[in-house]
Amino acid sequence: MDTKGRLVAGSHNRNEFVLINADEVSRVTSVKELSGQICQICGDEIEITVDGEPFVACNECAFPVCRSCYEYERREGNQSCPQCKTRYKRIKGSPRVEGDEEEDDIDDLENEFDIASNDRRDPHQIAAAVLAARLNIGRGSQVHGSGISTPAEFDTASMASEIPLLTYGQEDVGIASDKHALIIPPFMSRGKRVHPMPSSDASMTFPPRPMDPKKDLAVYGYGTVAWKERMEEWKKKQNEKLELVKHQGGNDGGNNEPDDSDLPKMDEGRQPLSRKLPIPSSKINPYRMIILLRLAVLGLFFHYRILHPVNNAYGLWLTSVICEIWFALSWILDQFPKWHPIERETYLDRLSLRYEKEGKPSGLADLDIFVSTVDPMKEPPLITANTVLSILAVDYPVDKVACYVSDDGAAMLTFEALSETSEFARKWVPFCKKFNIEPRAPEWYFALKVDYLRDKVDPTFVRERRAMKRDYEEFKVRINSLVATAQKVPEDGWTMQDGSPWPGNNVRDHPGMIQVFLGQNGFRDIEGNELPRLVYVSREKRPGFDHHKKAGAMNALVRVSAIVSNAPYILNVDCDHYINNSKALREAMCFMMDPTSGKKICYVQFPQRFDGIDLHDRYSNRNVVFFDINMKGLDGIQGPIYVGTGCVFRRQALYGYDAPVKKKAPGKTCNCWPKWCCMCCGSRKTNKKAKSNDKKKKNREASKQIHALENIQEGVEGIDNEKSSLMPQIKFEKKFGQSPVFIASSLMEDGGVPRGTSSASLLKEAIHVISCGYEDKTEWGKEVGWIYGSVTEDILTGFKMHCHGWRSVYCIPKRPAFKGSAPINLSDRLHQVLRWALGSVEILLSRHCPIWYGYGCGLKWLERFSYINSVVYPLTSIPLITYCTLPAVCLLTGKFIVPEISNYASIVFMALFLSIAATSVLEMQWGHVGIHDWWRNEQFWVIGGASSHLFALIQGLLKVLGGVSTNFTVTSKAADDGEFSELYIFKWTALLIPPMTLLIINIIGVIVGVSDAINNGYDSWGPLFGKLFFAIWVIVHLYPFLKGMVGRNDRLPTIIIVWSILLASIFSLLWVRINPFTSRGGIVLEVCGLDCD
Repeated sequence: MDTKGRLVAGSHNRNEFVLINADEVSRVTSVKELSGQICQICGDEIEITVDGEPFVACNECAFPVCRSCYEYERREGNQSCPQCKTRYKRIKGSPRVEGDEEEDDIDDLENEFDIASNDRRDPHQIAAAVLAARLNIGRGSQVHGSGISTPAEFDTASMASEIPLLTYGQEDVGIASDKHALIIPPFMSRGKRVHPMPSSDASMTFPPRPMDPKKDLAVYGYGTVAWKERMEEWKKKQNEKLELVKHQGGNDGGNNEPDDSDLPKMDEGRQPLSRKLPIPSSKINPYRMIILLRLAVLGLFFHYRILHPVNNAYGLWLTSVICEIWFALSWILDQFPKWHPIERETYLDRLSLRYEKEGKPSGLADLDIFVSTVDPMKEPPLITANTVLSILAVDYPVDKVACYVSDDGAAMLTFEALSETSEFARKWVPFCKKFNIEPRAPEWYFALKVDYLRDKVDPTFVRERRAMKRDYEEFKVRINSLVATAQKVPEDGWTMQDGSPWPGNNVRDHPGMIQVFLGQNGFRDIEGNELPRLVYVSREKRPGFDHHKKAGAMNALVRVSAIVSNAPYILNVDCDHYINNSKALREAMCFMMDPTSGKKICYVQFPQRFDGIDLHDRYSNRNVVFFDINMKGLDGIQGPIYVGTGCVFRRQALYGYDAPVKKKAPGKTCNCWPKWCCMCCGSRKTNKKAKSNDKKKKNREASKQIHALENIQEGVEGIDNEKSSLMPQIKFEKKFGQSPVFIASSLMEDGGVPRGTSSASLLKEAIHVISCGYEDKTEWGKEVGWIYGSVTEDILTGFKMHCHGWRSVYCIPKRPAFKGSAPINLSDRLHQVLRWALGSVEILLSRHCPIWYGYGCGLKWLERFSYINSVVYPLTSIPLITYCTLPAVCLLTGKFIVPEISNYASIVFMALFLSIAATSVLEMQWGHVGIHDWWRNEQFWVIGGASSHLFALIQGLLKVLGGVSTNFTVTSKAADDGEFSELYIFKWTALLIPPMTLLIINIIGVIVGVSDAINNGYDSWGPLFGKLFFAIWVIVHLYPFLKGMVGRNDRLPTIIIVWSILLASIFSLLWVRINPFTSRGGIVLEVCGLDCD
């Protein structure tokens, strides 16, 4: 799609297009300015012939008519020009019709008599035929200029006459045409099909051609001299291949590998592209034994706790037991999905041997990369520019990469910054590929504190690196200048360089915008090499429409990319996550393009790694325990959950299709037993299996993948051709929307743009699919694309894919694939956790909750446990806050949640603590996680649970049940300059109140308890130790929170002190006034202990 370097803004509903950055601003109701001549019948662009001239149907008046309308008029119409009424003559490339004159001077027999080999049609032709049928509804069957027939005319009769007689896939000139052995394709049956295609279904059988034994085999194509010569040549080639592999080996000669599918398996290029690496049994077997032992100890623990209540503090005892039961259930949901952890290894050299052969175009799959941004003031344009530059410089064929930047805020600052980025990329990309540098984000590359001269002694590198660093500094100055200019918005809104107003001046009411910066003809780097495609997209926004935030923006990118490039795979990254490993895309393709296991993989998830975090990581921003332990465990079941960024998707899986089902081989039978014995022993099992298979078939029938129209229309009787071609289109439109180009592209599993589409029609459809009302009455956000209904659309989207039977893969390269920025100050971190927890609450209260959704599909039980744990964890905030309050209550009242401990109880408690410690140590061992990261994760689990999770639960209940949306405001305070200065920024938020209150009341409880023990003497210290241990456990877990409150000045903010003391005082007064653990029987008289005598 070529926009000729102009920004195209438009609205499908308003039928208008605005072309900006041209010689003049033009507002039109069509797209004629972007194309050549327009057909006066259908409105499509007239194609260009082989000679480079526009197609001319009538030589008398040259009335503009496209080839499709010309051929339709000759076949179905009055065969004359609509303007001058002159009879159309046959043009070279068109089939002959009745009434044509004899032609002696034109050598075009194949097209003249419409001899087409439909058995050789590829998905591009099929999709083009579907698109043509959609665009020409009501005309009946027709043949396009490219020789592609529409679905209306595909039937067995026409197909039978077009398939040539074949012998071993090609005609033998040594045999008469009437003596060839006819190989009948599977679709040549008597049943009616709307769109037959070659099929490899082994279940379909057809009778072989009878052979007369009295006749010579040469009549059937066997035993001839030509056949013997071909066999001898084939054997010779096999011997040569064996010698080549034997002498050169698999690692060498990868570029000289013969292109033949019969190459033996010992060749390196045809070995698996990846493999699983199970955790060694010396590590995983003790881990599993400890888990089972811990379950047994938990049973003994609850047996003791329930049978030994505390009579003088029954309320405290009951509350603690309820909290402990909930913690045990949460542990089970979190622990068992880690039962079978695995690691994976990829082989990039095998990928190159298989798909990148010397002298041939690369066979690697195309990839569309999505970058999403909203507010350039919160997401700095320089960070987004670095992410885009790292994508454009990735180690992947440039013609197979397309980068789409979604600007959901329609900010002119983002647009101008992207324009500057595209210009700088012309210098940066060749520099990266010439010297093979890492990482390829300039900000982080030039910030590396390494001696770049150590391994690079080439003077050319030193000189060019210094020049490139100067160019990047100038680029930063230009970007920062744009940011400074954007701080103050003009009263009349922004205007572009040509004086035209910026279409996105009103953020909530603007047309859709598309700009292709790179990837067009004439846009090359400074060395003359082609650059990857770079496309700016801002979807249409109108008042009164629900735009679904990030999920809606991602779905708009899915549709517009399907129109422009339609790569079979999609990578999505946040604007602050740059590609740290230039071979990351190849790592993902080792899984996706693996011929043995790749077809069932819906996405490849990479772990998130971060820059700019201090070594202590006091708020557990790295989240190492989740990414290196939990995700490895899920990879051994059905795959990791989708975490929102750094993920490569299969486009067909995003379209809501089921995973392909591997057909099982027929079961083996034994003839040694009598038939009646087999019947009575195996009948029940057979019936049960048959019933379960029928249920699975019914469940999968609803969302079966549709690669061609016969999958929809097969077996439909009594419907004429016109209606049968309309019915599947209605199904497609209900699912994908009313875009014929997008529907055609969805049929192409291997990607690619449908043939026969012009730049004008593609641009028109691109504007159409990003219009605000396109998703109405479709399955977008319900079954297709990113799923709506939660602010954490990532969990929901991955969950739906796993429910369709797909599996995902977790890839951890040695060099981190992606790196991003994390909020390292306390307030921002808590708000990030709040958003995640709020999304989980929304899923918990929706119909997609994994507790009750998706049974009878492809979701495995342990995978379901993981998804249940990911949505119920905010509920843990209530028992966690309650449990953290109990130590202070026990110290202030002198009561305890456990009665006097016996020897048996001591053994049970010690066994429980030891099993918890052993489980954690073994997890750290096989997950390669340090004890510091594990401890920070434990601390922040308490901090986040006592603050963000509680607020998320309250806000989620108000939002889902009451329709009330609550926002928590954040006010910034000035920060000091220097490294990690953001760590010391303090931002007041209500999320800080609950953990600070817990901290203060526990500190007060410790002081009161110790003071009471000092006053009462030696005997009171024994019962105090259990209470002190309980309270200190809470204080130690909240210590990072206290450090965050104190900041660099070692002084608590006044507002925190006031709020916490106020709440602690109210709580203490209420406790003194309403103490449920004090006897109400009357005045209690005690001996004072003094001898009055």
